Amino acid sequence: MRIFWRLAGALALLVVFAYAGVVAYMYFNQRALQYFPDGEMTSLAQAGLAGAQAVSIPSEDGVINGWFQAPVAGKPLIVYYKGNSGSFSSEHERFTQWTSEGYGFLAFDYRGFPASPGTISQDGILADALAAFDWAAGKGYPIVIWGRSLGSGPSTYVASQREADGLLLETPFLSAVTVAEERYPVLPSRWVMQDQFPVNEWIVDVAEPVLVAHGTADTTIDVSNGERLYQLVPNKDELWIEPGGTHVDLWERGIWANHARPFFERAEAVAGR
Repeated sequence: MRIFWRLAGALALLVVFAYAGVVAYMYFNQRALQYFPDGEMTSLAQAGLAGAQAVSIPSEDGVINGWFQAPVAGKPLIVYYKGNSGSFSSEHERFTQWTSEGYGFLAFDYRGFPASPGTISQDGILADALAAFDWAAGKGYPIVIWGRSLGSGPSTYVASQREADGLLLETPFLSAVTVAEERYPVLPSRWVMQDQFPVNEWIVDVAEPVLVAHGTADTTIDVSNGERLYQLVPNKDELWIEPGGTHVDLWERGIWANHARPFFERAEAVAGR
């Protein structure tokens, strides 16, 4: 019996050390586990956006790089906050659609993503998000904000700090730490995660009308995130839950024509544009 208890104690210690090792690895490598910045850049020429221009925007002690095209009279400028992988330029199909209908856009890479130098962190992403918005606001056009996936964090933060005509959140999270806890329930994510993006806290300070879009088959950010987040929205416009929609196919499923464009038109009407 004494041997049994010794073996049991040794096994318990082994489990404790293994768990501590996993937590330590998660802590020291968390940003490499959280962000996926690798990807190819698409050029403006390849994208076929003849009316757009490459822009460099100062952000703290660095610079963020992106594309800009002004809207036609009577249309707003869409400030677009990208998701977690690759470069904003890979989503040029969206920009082509917007500009073909007279909308302007500003899209860019956060620091540490392909087009912009620097190191990725929540503080850096939020600083870049504010810098981009302020640069766009200086152009004098009406502004609507679109945040996708990871971009739901900085876009909501900006909307809580600045004035725009509307905020669209595509496949958003309630917070980044919520997603971590859902994926890894046995790990102490809330205690060790540095970049938690508390969208659930920022959203309550957003005065703009808000549209939330999510899909029921999203395996990256569970649809319950979008549903719970929408319940916290002070100025609700629409909650679009697409049956069978995934984390990456809401554009193909008609988010622009059926939801985003009508939302922006409503928001501009309310703003008296």
